[in-house]
Amino acid sequence: MDLKKLVANEIHRHVAEHLSEEQVYGLLEKPKHAEHGDIAFPAFSLAKTFRKAPQMIAQDLAEKIDSPAISKTEPVGPYLNFFLNKEVISAEILKEVVTQKDDYGQSDYGKGQTVPIDMSSPNIAKPMSMGHLRSTVIGNALANIVEKVGYKPVKINHLGDWGTQFGKLIVAYKKWGDVEKVEQNPIAELLKLYVQFHEVAEEQPELEDEARAWFKKLEDGDQEATELWTRFRSESLKEFMTVYDMLDIQFDSFNGEAFYNDKMDEVIALLEEKGVLTQDRGATIVDLEKYNLNPALIKKSDGATLYITRDLAAAIYRKRTYDFALSLYAVGNEQSNHFKQLKAVLKEMGYDWADDMHHIPFGLITQGGKKLSTRKGKVILLEEVLNEATSLALEQINLKNPTLENKEDVAKQVGVGAVVFHDLRNDRLNNFDFVLEEVVQFEGETGPYVQYTNARALSILRKAGVELDLAAPLHLADDYAWGVLKLINSFPDIIMSSFEKFEPSVIAKYSLQLSQAFNRYYANTKVLVEDEERNARLVLVKATSVILQESLRLLGVKAPERM
Repeated sequence: MDLKKLVANEIHRHVAEHLSEEQVYGLLEKPKHAEHGDIAFPAFSLAKTFRKAPQMIAQDLAEKIDSPAISKTEPVGPYLNFFLNKEVISAEILKEVVTQKDDYGQSDYGKGQTVPIDMSSPNIAKPMSMGHLRSTVIGNALANIVEKVGYKPVKINHLGDWGTQFGKLIVAYKKWGDVEKVEQNPIAELLKLYVQFHEVAEEQPELEDEARAWFKKLEDGDQEATELWTRFRSESLKEFMTVYDMLDIQFDSFNGEAFYNDKMDEVIALLEEKGVLTQDRGATIVDLEKYNLNPALIKKSDGATLYITRDLAAAIYRKRTYDFALSLYAVGNEQSNHFKQLKAVLKEMGYDWADDMHHIPFGLITQGGKKLSTRKGKVILLEEVLNEATSLALEQINLKNPTLENKEDVAKQVGVGAVVFHDLRNDRLNNFDFVLEEVVQFEGETGPYVQYTNARALSILRKAGVELDLAAPLHLADDYAWGVLKLINSFPDIIMSSFEKFEPSVIAKYSLQLSQAFNRYYANTKVLVEDEERNARLVLVKATSVILQESLRLLGVKAPERM
């Protein structure tokens, strides 16, 4: 229920000759202090027209306002403060939420247009580490959020399955690889070989030349290089799927960098046709000085293409295939310059749709304040973290609710959900230190706290054991109920704000606020006592559960019914 719209409509009836309803709506403010009402209208904008002091206009308007949804108005200087009729409004909000259920907050803003989301994108022949968590869960949450506001998301796992690192891996495999060990434990062994390559290359830099030569062979379709690459990719995908299954995340496409290998000649031809290529010491570049950016390196002097060449091919392919309204890239903050260059090159090619491409940067997950590095072998495996989180959740369930059915399933939902929620609760651009024991707590600003609040709400409804009656009076006016109701009512705005900022933390923080408000309400209200408000209180409990479950779903977190 749009409370501002309700107030704007009432004001507009008296100022229609001077301000449109949209203009009135835009002027409305939320008072800083609750004792000043729910919504405030500043009368300055009418001073010239009415040729009166704003204080007088506020006073005059106060005498004209008459609506059952507004309990009183109070002019304070140039402001007219509105106090909403909690009983009337609480009934409307509760009916709307409980009737619409998980459709509450849904909009058709996106009109079914497509939004490809480039996300997760691990490198093959390496295990999925904690470093891959952010792109994966931020991308997945954004997919859910854009769908909620009416777009059609396309989740693309742009696998890192091409580039000079595969030259390095082939060199390492041919020099030091044990075929039997690699077959038994492919990803762990390939990671060891990758780390070994970098250690040895520090003493023997000529290995880098060998690696470049092998990658060139791979680009040229050499049989041995292609067979090794195919095996590395296949084994990697099997391992990745284990982690994606734990996170319950699916993809619409696994087209990685290699998919665009045969599409780069056309990109280079298009760049030549547009006349934007120049030569610089044997390399082929696009000059981006007018964008205050370094030149984009399209082709090295040896003819090998680069990351940006493939990303250009990918952007053009996605525009042709999906005709996207927006194209999102959930990729770390350190790639910001790359995406600025990518958009600038596309703009130079005359593709104005580059403005619809958005890099969604994010900070690092650190340990002890230090970045995790695959190259140095300091890798924390994501699968191991999720398993450990599940074990910690099970320990707490055994302490709190030892007779709980399906404890292992619930522990997985809580443990995995805790890791996902913790990531998304943090502002996207912030770095954060990861301490698992703090993440999997049932108290504090955690995912399990929100899950537990929802489970508590459902437990209250089970204890009540009655059908909710939406036709009966649903008037709740006490301060604790009103605190919950105002938050519930703001859910559609929260979703839109999260979408506009491409920021899932808006929803995560909101779900914590709602959980805290509900727990305050529960601590101060005898919900199940038999009186005339009992049904209304239970409908409020139900509405809270609906919103908490939908908030968690949008974040990619499960909501167990019992904990």
